[in-house]
Amino acid sequence: MTLTKNNIADAIQEGLGIHRRHSIEIVEILLEIIKRNLESGEDVLVSGFGKFCVRDKKPRLGRNPATGDSMMLDGRKVVTFKCSSVLRDRVNQMAE
Repeated sequence: MTLTKNNIADAIQEGLGIHRRHSIEIVEILLEIIKRNLESGEDVLVSGFGKFCVRDKKPRLGRNPATGDSMMLDGRKVVTFKCSSVLRDRVNQMAE
């Protein structure tokens, strides 16, 4: 099952015993803070979970799948995620 914003809001509501509207606001505010920092090029480090980083990709030669023609793709920024060793260990324990 995929974890959604609604699932997270439900878990916050149950965990803190607050109104659902407030738990949804908490999730939205948290995600907005993360987005703003990534937009400005800053990394987001969540201890025990992982690190979101903005990386620059250089322009590269690509191919139009419809025509097969070569074309130059512009450089762009991408967001990467590197999980912490704590998270990696927990995921690997579940696999055993």
